[in-house]
Amino acid sequence: MAETKASKSTRASGAKGAAGRLFVLELSGGRIHSMNPDGSDRKTIVTDCRNCDGIVVDVEAGHIYWTNMGVPNLNDGSIERADIDGKNRNTIVPEGGTFTPKQLHLDKKNGKLYWCDREGMRVMRSNLDGSQIETLVETGRGDVQRRDQTRWCVGITIDPKRGKIYWTQKGPDNAGLGRIFRANVEISKGETAAKRTDIEVLFDGLPEPIDLELDLENRVLYWTDRGDPPRGNTVNRVSVDAEPKQRAPEIVLRHLMEGIGIALDVPGGRMFLTDLGGSIYSSKLDGSEERMFLYAQGNLTGIAYAEISSGKS
Repeated sequence: MAETKASKSTRASGAKGAAGRLFVLELSGGRIHSMNPDGSDRKTIVTDCRNCDGIVVDVEAGHIYWTNMGVPNLNDGSIERADIDGKNRNTIVPEGGTFTPKQLHLDKKNGKLYWCDREGMRVMRSNLDGSQIETLVETGRGDVQRRDQTRWCVGITIDPKRGKIYWTQKGPDNAGLGRIFRANVEISKGETAAKRTDIEVLFDGLPEPIDLELDLENRVLYWTDRGDPPRGNTVNRVSVDAEPKQRAPEIVLRHLMEGIGIALDVPGGRMFLTDLGGSIYSSKLDGSEERMFLYAQGNLTGIAYAEISSGKS
């Protein structure tokens, strides 16, 4: 993860006095909180967000980015950026530039933001300043197809070294129609976002897969699932290099209250999770040593982990 600087689990290489920080989105209160990885030193750094869902941290530039879903039927989603302390806030993708943006991913090396647009039925990207907005995948268009929740794109992560994007389409609540897809980042010549021949279904028949995270070092994909037990309310993982018939996801955590956000700290061998029940969890990457260190914090969505030098915290 450190080598690409393209994950929500970002370690500032060589930084003296670097310390881990969590950035957590509170959907119900429209706020962004910053805290230590054990929940201490909690600060509210941004308020008045419009249904915030996905967040990433650019340690080098000293920025956080987050998505605002807005009101789904108004097509007024947006993406904002601020300094790590919440100051100098500005909108980089204006309202209506995306329909209902969900999980967000940073590809620092190539200067791109990637996100899933739920009711927009799209996988999208832009430059870090919000310019050059592109649609990479389009699963549907118009109000009729928008009512088909199997077309809704939710979670996203990327493998910049191999030029791959991964995303989830969760389907209706607890319908067992959730899927995880993979495709090339770049659209092949002669093809369009709506008509691509390189899209691969990694998994189908999932309860409700939500956010994704990719351990690039070990080539393992992690995701939260907010559907019903036994396979839902879980954290799952799988090798992305396994042959399709050998690819069976491993459930590493259970008993979440509608799991949403996930952030990996691969060098530290741990992950952090949020759920709509308002809890924040930590565990080792294999799910052991699980700990709920905050609960009843409102409805929580996205979470990001970063190691920040003392001069920026």
